[in-house]
Amino acid sequence: MNAQPVNISEAEVEFTAIRAQGAGGQNVNKVSNAVHLRFAIHGSSLPDAVKERLLALSDQRITLEGVVVIKAQTSRSLEQNKADALSRLQALVDSVATLPKRRKATRPTLGSQRRRLEGKASRGQVKALRGRVSGGE
Repeated sequence: MNAQPVNISEAEVEFTAIRAQGAGGQNVNKVSNAVHLRFAIHGSSLPDAVKERLLALSDQRITLEGVVVIKAQTSRSLEQNKADALSRLQALVDSVATLPKRRKATRPTLGSQRRRLEGKASRGQVKALRGRVSGGE
C-alpha cells in the first residue's frame, strides 16, 4: 500500500486542441475547445509497479504502445477541458496506485456445511416428490 499519492507532472503530458463534436451553433466550427491528452506510460516518472499495473489494465483509453489517450470536451473552455482531462488521468493512475487487499483463504464452518447439505437434501426431496402420481384404482 502506497502512503503517498502518485502525482503526474504536466511536462509528461501532451495536450492537443481539437474541435469538439456535437451541437454548438456557429461557434463549434471555428473554435478548438476540446482536448486530446496523451500520456506515455513507459517514458513517465511513475514507479515501475504502477506502470506495470497501468499497462495490465484492459482499458480502452490505453493503446497497445502504452499511451493513455483521454478526450475531454464537456466544457466550452479549453482550460477547463485540460483540467478535466488531467483529473481523469490522475484518477486512472490513482486507481492502480494502491494494491488491492490480499484475500485470506478461509474454510467454511462445520455448521454452515451441515446447513448447506440439509438444504440440498430437502430440496432434492421436494423435487423427488414431483413425479407422476400412480393411481391405485
